[in-house]
Amino acid sequence: MLIAANPIPILNSYLNTYGDTLIMYIGGVRPTLLTRDPGLVQHILQKNHRNYPKSELSHGIARYLGHGLLTSEGSYWLQQRRLIQPGFHRQRVAGLVELMQAEINECLKPLKRQLAQEGGSTEVEVHRLMTTTAFRIIARSTFSTNLDNAKLERMSALLTAIQAFYVRSIRQPYLRPWLALRNQFRQHDELATELREMVRSYVRQRQQTDDSYDDLLQMLLDVRYEDTGAPMTEEQVVDEALILLVAGHETSANALSWMWYLLAQHPSVVAQMRADMTQVLCDRSAAFADLPNLGYSLQIVQETMRLYPPAWIVDRVAQEDDSYNGIRLPKGTMISAYLLGIHHAPSLWEDAEAFRPERFAPEQMKQQPPYAYIPFGGGPRLCIGNQFALTEMQLVLLEMLRRFDIDWVEQPPIQLQPLITLRPRQEIRLRFRSRS
Repeated sequence: MLIAANPIPILNSYLNTYGDTLIMYIGGVRPTLLTRDPGLVQHILQKNHRNYPKSELSHGIARYLGHGLLTSEGSYWLQQRRLIQPGFHRQRVAGLVELMQAEINECLKPLKRQLAQEGGSTEVEVHRLMTTTAFRIIARSTFSTNLDNAKLERMSALLTAIQAFYVRSIRQPYLRPWLALRNQFRQHDELATELREMVRSYVRQRQQTDDSYDDLLQMLLDVRYEDTGAPMTEEQVVDEALILLVAGHETSANALSWMWYLLAQHPSVVAQMRADMTQVLCDRSAAFADLPNLGYSLQIVQETMRLYPPAWIVDRVAQEDDSYNGIRLPKGTMISAYLLGIHHAPSLWEDAEAFRPERFAPEQMKQQPPYAYIPFGGGPRLCIGNQFALTEMQLVLLEMLRRFDIDWVEQPPIQLQPLITLRPRQEIRLRFRSRS
């Protein structure tokens, strides 16, 4: 039961005892090669990636989320990737910064009111705030329109419920007959249908208007396949829009939450960041053009995602017999690339558990071994939204530090909740104070 709730301490113990690559059993049933060897991970994700598609564990989530970029495979995935990737180029992301800033401001208004009512200081549930902020940013960047708060909250709740159920069914496969008997699969299918229809309603609203929009949904509607000139079908647009919402809010919300958790305990890092902000911004909000001059903000985000990578583990399966560095990888071998383990490996990172953003200064990054740092995955399936996520997190960091001081609150240790992404199990409580 403990490994089902949080397998990370067990995985770390096994790897520390038996080495960087070993065989274990998921749910006591499926043999899996677990590895934190960056060379082996590079082999399966990049150098011989064609032999290692995602396993059925990853494909299973398509039952609930559809067949978008995150869940599709093979030639269809490649076709969709080539079609959609231009929508996430750097300049396209730059065009979304105004939308991002508007949503950050909206999400901080209730906090500002609360601070005014409580004398300029209040305790904040950080994960709740960051989940709302990240979801509103990706939803607004996708759909542009004024979004109903109740619908947003419902969509976020549906995503959380579906993810938690799916992970439970994987880690405890012996419960599946009992879950089926209690109609849990059918109930979660219904939740997925509800979520899908909410997304479809936004797609149809857009198709029925002549107004012009510069957002991700419009990009999905406007793109055309090179060979036929045809657009995506409605089902394909719904699939891809839904994946954007899932991948775009869950990962950022968790990374931002862990970022504040770390910054509240490292005031010297905050002080350095503020010094850079004063020099570059004076007292204004950051624009996209400012970000290259605020490199320390990116280093803070990168170090946060080293310690708490949202995608903490990824899986692949060998299609044909293979080997790596003397390790046999027969056809059908399931391989779990333990990204969190790589990011914490003492052999790869000096004082690996310490929060040190300067690790990601340009001169330091040149010394990193390949695949020692892969918070967005690697190879051809490198996350298509990595530039979007990094920009979003930098903007949230800079705007909140511009407005607030953040203090640590004594609380029980925050435990990890590794679902598909790496969440805090308890709410993170920090004290925010208004800056003059």
